[in-house]
Amino acid sequence: MQHLLKEIRNNPLLWLLLMVPIVLVLERAAPDAHTILFVLSVLAIVPLAALLSHATEAVAAKTGDAVGGLLNATLGNLTELIIAVTALHAGQYMLVKASIAGAIVTNSLFMLGASFLIGGLRYHVQEYNRAGGRLYSALLLMATVALLAPSAVADLDLTHGEVLTQKISVGLAMLLIVAYGLGLVFSLHTHKELFASEEHGETEEHWPIGIAIGTLLVVTILVALVSEIFVESVQKAAETFGMSPAFVGFIIVSIVGAAAEMTVAFSAARKNRLDMSVSIALGSASQIALFVAPVLVLLSYVVGPGPMNLLFWPGAVTMVMTSAVMATFITNSGRSAWFIGVLLLFVYAIFAMTLYVVPPAAQGPG
Repeated sequence: MQHLLKEIRNNPLLWLLLMVPIVLVLERAAPDAHTILFVLSVLAIVPLAALLSHATEAVAAKTGDAVGGLLNATLGNLTELIIAVTALHAGQYMLVKASIAGAIVTNSLFMLGASFLIGGLRYHVQEYNRAGGRLYSALLLMATVALLAPSAVADLDLTHGEVLTQKISVGLAMLLIVAYGLGLVFSLHTHKELFASEEHGETEEHWPIGIAIGTLLVVTILVALVSEIFVESVQKAAETFGMSPAFVGFIIVSIVGAAAEMTVAFSAARKNRLDMSVSIALGSASQIALFVAPVLVLLSYVVGPGPMNLLFWPGAVTMVMTSAVMATFITNSGRSAWFIGVLLLFVYAIFAMTLYVVPPAAQGPG
């Protein structure tokens, strides 16, 4: 426990863990205080996500590259997955789809752009292994094509469009999971030499495996409890702040869920370890597109009031496609400067402003 307590003392972000018992008690005492519960649950999820990130890194460090890559795929985005599953159970499919699209765009534009900006303000030009960026960008482009397919089917047959959309969504979910698995095999086994990062001579001290696993179990339960409060309060709180569920999912949920990963990515950029920043940003985006989104489609048959499909509103598909294309062009050179980061952040700001001013029309349950 000394490792855990030391981490909490030295990391001001983890001081927000005090919000966890506060929001749990307040939910019992004043369940109708939706706005306060929404704000406190957001503040509580951020340090829990940070703890999940530390614990995942510790477990992955003990299991080797192959298993570690799979653990990062399943646990690196666990916060977003738990929030999405909770919203799925509540039937808030617009929030789920917005959080999926928002996580992809936030990671590939906001996190990557801020990393380029932070690193570029300290170093004139930074270089990184472009093989990883190319792989993740290609996976994102393929996932975006998969998001376009249900829209095309839905427009072809108005009579059986919903049934066909559901069938193709399940098929696409399975294909995307297989594609992500093959991507792991390619990058971690058969061609791992292409993705090797430059050694910096630094060895990070990880938690003991027992503490890491125990932390994973406890924090996962706490995230589930706080996420339930978040989902229950988000609709009323969004109305208070003048935000649509799509904006909350696209911006708020994605930023809160990726807060811990952003901290690591920004710190790595300042240390001129841009390989790590690019891998975290684009790797997490591809995980969401190829692993989390398909898993949510399949889980909807078990935990949701009805099956969820991959039919996103046109604006979401456009934003994801734009993000994937920009990531492909930018990472092709393997070099970066601060102004490239500024450009990515401005595109993200355009998307956020557009979604806030012109929210998407309400969709059906799928």
